[in-house]
Amino acid sequence: MRSSPVLPPLHALRAFEAVGRLLSFRRAGEELLITQSAVSHHIRTLEEALGAELFERRGRSIALTAAGARYLDSISRAFALVADGTRDVRSQASRQTLRVSLLPSFAANWLVSHLAHFRAAYPQIELVLDPTLNQANLAAGEADIAIRYGVGEWPGLRCELLATERLMPVLSPELAARQPLANPADILGHTLLISHRPTEWEAWSRHAALDLAAASRLQLTDYNIVLQAALGGQGVAMGRSLLVADYLRRGALVAPLPGFATAPGLGYWVVLPNRAEMSLAAMAFTDWLRQEIAGH
Repeated sequence: MRSSPVLPPLHALRAFEAVGRLLSFRRAGEELLITQSAVSHHIRTLEEALGAELFERRGRSIALTAAGARYLDSISRAFALVADGTRDVRSQASRQTLRVSLLPSFAANWLVSHLAHFRAAYPQIELVLDPTLNQANLAAGEADIAIRYGVGEWPGLRCELLATERLMPVLSPELAARQPLANPADILGHTLLISHRPTEWEAWSRHAALDLAAASRLQLTDYNIVLQAALGGQGVAMGRSLLVADYLRRGALVAPLPGFATAPGLGYWVVLPNRAEMSLAAMAFTDWLRQEIAGH
């Protein structure tokens, strides 16, 4: 590789920057791990290439000439620019992108409020979230992993349970005041708000030993809509403990009946292609989810 006809040798520039900053050939050599004579040689080479003296020798000390001071300012800024560019490239090279498909209800009612914790713990991982009711085609690369709610029955996919869900009926304080929910049988006087499949209500029905066949029902598509309907006093929702915790703390919803129901395997799952190895980013995100949910 031919040297540039304009640019001096990099070794000479590094030596000049160190000497100019430290105003010492000896200390510059110690910093650069070369001999003092090698530093002097680099400076002579640079002065010859520039056709200008960069330092004034004053006995046992040195000082920058006017040309040397101007050149040091330029070289220092150039090295700083190179350092910034290097850090940027290294930072981008070490960053990992994780595309996550997940239900809008889980994203809006739990994950978003916890994301700052994840970003602080894993600044090198960039999450790309895709809230959707549709099941992403993981094999086709639509997402790296998915977070789904159910009993882990997604054929052809590998499913790992994150956390089981605890279920309890919830309603607005206003509706509870108009139509008290003092015991399980009082549910029959309310409208049941149902999302997608009635699995949760069936689990609670078994827990409460109560037949819900005669209850009025309002079938809704998304659990976010179920929560909005409950907040609006339109009926009783089956509260998923993870997603309604904040509403209960704020008093926007109440859970008058004691205890909770569970169903085998009903909860939140990490889903990925059957034969795919989980990436380091996916493993970090999954482990963080488990710990964060456990501390909930």
